[in-house]
Amino acid sequence: IAEWRIGHNGSAVSPGRSIAPNPENTVLTVNQVILAFWQHAETYYAKDGKPTRELAHYRIALKWLRRVYGRTPASEFGPLALKAIRQKRVECTSKKTKERLSRRYINQQIDRIKRVFKWAVSEELVRPSVYQGLSTVRGLQYGRTNARETEPVRPVDDGDVRAVLPFMSPVVAAMVRLERITGMRPGEVVIMRPCEIDQHRYDDVWVYEPLDHK
Repeated sequence: IAEWRIGHNGSAVSPGRSIAPNPENTVLTVNQVILAFWQHAETYYAKDGKPTRELAHYRIALKWLRRVYGRTPASEFGPLALKAIRQKRVECTSKKTKERLSRRYINQQIDRIKRVFKWAVSEELVRPSVYQGLSTVRGLQYGRTNARETEPVRPVDDGDVRAVLPFMSPVVAAMVRLERITGMRPGEVVIMRPCEIDQHRYDDVWVYEPLDHK
């Protein structure tokens, strides 16, 4: 670890980085790339000092990668290896739901693994050809895989919404009405503050401008 904190030929590594740019004669393993990326991800995928859900998704994707190819030289991790991970996930059954993983979820996780190597290229940990090879792997196509397909999430019928409103508290009912007419998510509604609502810009329209929004 101490050796990795010093760059090639004794040059110091930039603060917050534990692995120096990879010289041509050094063999980095996939595990080492994962370690370097995770140190980056813990600060990048955080908001207000707390990890986002994206970090949790990366944790799972990196576990898939590490279990099978962790000791493999990163320069040798190519399209066939990525497809092997993907196929193993197609055949896997979730311990939580007791169902096979969905095609959409597998594609999302495989894309995250690709982005790990894209980041590694930008940090000069692996050669650009590694990511270029991985980028040629297309996602699983609808109707051409054994992966489970998920049912589309459809909107709740307006009649059902009106039927339950009388059983809600006034505040919650108002939140539901606001979500319905704006498309806001529950998490976006609960963080609204009066100081971010302009009631006077227009005669009959209030303008909500949150300080921070994705």
